[in-house]
Amino acid sequence: MSYYNNCNRLWLIHQKLFNFYGPLNWWPGKNKLEIMLGAILTQNTSWQNVTKTIKNMEEKGLIDIEALFNIDVDLLGEIIRSSGYYNIKARRLKSFINFLCQNYNGSIEEMFSVDWKNLREELLRLNGIGPETTDSILLYAGEKPVFVVDTYTRRIFHRHNCISFRESYEKIQHFFMAQLPPNHLVYNEFHAQIVMVGKDFCKKNNPNCKDCPLNSFLA
Repeated sequence: MSYYNNCNRLWLIHQKLFNFYGPLNWWPGKNKLEIMLGAILTQNTSWQNVTKTIKNMEEKGLIDIEALFNIDVDLLGEIIRSSGYYNIKARRLKSFINFLCQNYNGSIEEMFSVDWKNLREELLRLNGIGPETTDSILLYAGEKPVFVVDTYTRRIFHRHNCISFRESYEKIQHFFMAQLPPNHLVYNEFHAQIVMVGKDFCKKNNPNCKDCPLNSFLA
């Protein structure tokens, strides 16, 4: 963890979580395409449902750019039904794959070779691909230095009086990126730790502050 130089509060929180959880090696996925598909499929559903959907897609030969480009959107919707909001997500998957094929010749390597800030703006223009999904694609599949903000991030750091829960995505993201080194490994590990704390301790209702590894950071 020597890539950290700043001994600020965020750094101390990250260190505490690293000592508690160890390396988490996120995001689950066998390859970059699967990671990107998972980032879209996980919208408004559990990762358990996404895992079922990815397995079903794999069995149908759909963890493949050409196959996804050619499949009928309604048929794709039926195949990904277990992800919830399947018709909407089918359109979003098709929109992303069409973007990849039309702008980058269906090459993930070519897409991620461009400046990530420009790519981020392009992805944000796609229907249904918001900041959290875009940044998950960039960070976890593209290994770009961009911090992902999710509900767990808002909840945990609001309760620790670092941010307002209703602050904009961009302002919360800036809060982290201004204090942490621009390193995708840092952002990857820290975001994974935040998710784990949110699931294990800092729940929406009845949080377990007593046993939380961040208990000592409460004001």
